[in-house]
Amino acid sequence: MSTPLGDFLRAKRDTTQPEALGLPAGSRRRVPGLRRSELATLAGISVEYLVRIEQGSDRNPSPAVVNALADALRLDIAEREHLRYLTKITSGTCVGPLAQPRPNVRPAVFKLLDQFEPGFAFITNRLGDVLAYTDGFELLARPAGLLDADRPNLTRFVFTDRRAREVFPDWDQVADERAFDLWLGPSAERSAQFKAELAPLAGDDFTRRLNQHALPPRGTLRWTHPAAGELRLDREVMELPPTDAQQMVVLLPADDATADALNKLRATRGASLRVVN
Repeated sequence: MSTPLGDFLRAKRDTTQPEALGLPAGSRRRVPGLRRSELATLAGISVEYLVRIEQGSDRNPSPAVVNALADALRLDIAEREHLRYLTKITSGTCVGPLAQPRPNVRPAVFKLLDQFEPGFAFITNRLGDVLAYTDGFELLARPAGLLDADRPNLTRFVFTDRRAREVFPDWDQVADERAFDLWLGPSAERSAQFKAELAPLAGDDFTRRLNQHALPPRGTLRWTHPAAGELRLDREVMELPPTDAQQMVVLLPADDATADALNKLRATRGASLRVVN
């Protein structure tokens, strides 16, 4: 007897093209999508075990197996949430949060971001991960220290880096925004995990704001740059599709003095799109 979990895995396997996972497409395939043997190999389980899960004879795969299948199929955030739900209703027990994939930026989004060169724009999510950015944004953020980490994160920078209070004269306003956005996603479990990791490092400045639940005002952002001085920036935020769980943020000069300062800053070097590896 089939199960919701088995039906989902089988349907996803049938619609996943081998070449999307780095496998040869071949010319003698008799089934659409992936063979069971290919998915089993990618997930590190036996074909027999995969058959039992898909056909419903095994209704309680371990979280490690479910994670391995999610990784093998390269499920996005929304699909992993759905897989977790299907695993729960199939087994009848509560399933812990699935491992989350490292956020990826789609090629089409890179092309869109490139249209903003030589402007100041970046791709982020509600956790504050800085996923890709224009050369103009690097000129702004690199001297601040925001891009020092291998995986830069604006929320972590605001709450744990002393330089943030110098970069943002209205630090309290920025901190309120960052804490509030954690309640908006990209998923409840990812946000909970991030908050649990950040709380011991950020202390009371962070935990106190988590319990405010007050919508913060989002006015002009003041940003202090070592060469350009104090900049006043308006922010335009464009939501990408829900499956991306990402936003494109464009920073625009809020006054003529800031516009002149940004033009001088951009004149220091040419533009080239940057991605966080």
